[in-house]
Amino acid sequence: MATRRTSRTTSDPLVPARFALGAQTWREIAHLLANLPVTLLGFTYVVTVLFTSAWLTVTVIGFPLLAAALMGARQLGKLERARARALLRVQVDEPSPLPLRGNGGFFAQVWTSVKDPVGWRTMLYEFIRLPWSIATFTITLVSLFVLWPVLPYIARGLTNADRAMVRGLLCPSEELERRIAELESDRGVVVDTAAADLRRIERDLHDGAQARLVNLAMGLGLAKEKLLEGQADEHVAAMVEEAHGEVKLALQELRDLARGIHPAVLTDRGLDAALSAVASRCTASVKVAVDLRTRPAAAIEGIAYFTVSELLQNVSKHSGAKSASVDVWRSDERLLIQVWDDGRGGAGLDGGTGMTGLAERLGAVDGLFVIDSPVGGPTTVTAELPWRDRGAEGGAARGRP
Repeated sequence: MATRRTSRTTSDPLVPARFALGAQTWREIAHLLANLPVTLLGFTYVVTVLFTSAWLTVTVIGFPLLAAALMGARQLGKLERARARALLRVQVDEPSPLPLRGNGGFFAQVWTSVKDPVGWRTMLYEFIRLPWSIATFTITLVSLFVLWPVLPYIARGLTNADRAMVRGLLCPSEELERRIAELESDRGVVVDTAAADLRRIERDLHDGAQARLVNLAMGLGLAKEKLLEGQADEHVAAMVEEAHGEVKLALQELRDLARGIHPAVLTDRGLDAALSAVASRCTASVKVAVDLRTRPAAAIEGIAYFTVSELLQNVSKHSGAKSASVDVWRSDERLLIQVWDDGRGGAGLDGGTGMTGLAERLGAVDGLFVIDSPVGGPTTVTAELPWRDRGAEGGAARGRP
């Protein structure tokens, strides 16, 4: 029996309908088509404010108007950066705000705004982009209908030029922003260090000299009562002797405190004599060599002194060294300090010996702090400070006997 076979026509499932162009290509097309209206707005703003400000510079309101125009240009730049981030996927940071608060009054704030490089670069960006925006708008619109098979490549090439303009003119300067961040951080370090020093001085006065002076006053008061009662005996003499001892101890503590604030020998005789005095109190034998023809600024000299003082204290307390050396010299516009010891080594910024505080204090004035301390020793610490010449006050200090 013959079997009749029937044929059935089958077909593969259809691919879902979708746009031929990818999402990023459409974002780039949107950016290129939006270039013209956005740039017309920015170009009109720049030409208007520059022309008006130029004519009014002969009057009182010219520069304030220019300052306000540059601040407005910052807002245009903010809009362009947001558009680039959303449509071009360009990772661009916002520049730091202008430091207008507490900047010396109205005219100082106007001058700060007039010198704003971010505002000027934004104006340049808006000014030069008009012909480019007309060209990109025309090319993209025509390609959308005529050259659509190669439109992704055209859009990518045009937007790469846009990306380069954004990075070149609207991105904040990485070096400038890094420097601003460093200065802000350094200012915080200086403020914290000053506050810590004030608390230390207050604590030392309260716990040391002040307590001794209170005991001295009480002892002298009791001795006075005994004398008024006619009891000038050995007990009174012992009380006066004890009070005399308290006076000497209080004076010694006050001298030590003054030395910790700013030693007189540093002011009068400079680093060589001051560092020799510090070295004499170290438990290791220290050789000091200071090769400076002139004295640096008082602030730099003070930081150098306290740096060496702290390092020699670490030598006494932690290193177990028998000998050490301190070398100070000038190289171009830098003051260099090198402290070496033959101790057990192992020192570092995380060792809890005050090294971190020293590094932060030097960093706050554009200094450097480098430690080379392998386990087993020796330890070499090199510090660099910017050299600043001593002014009139420094010359007066040198002239004192």
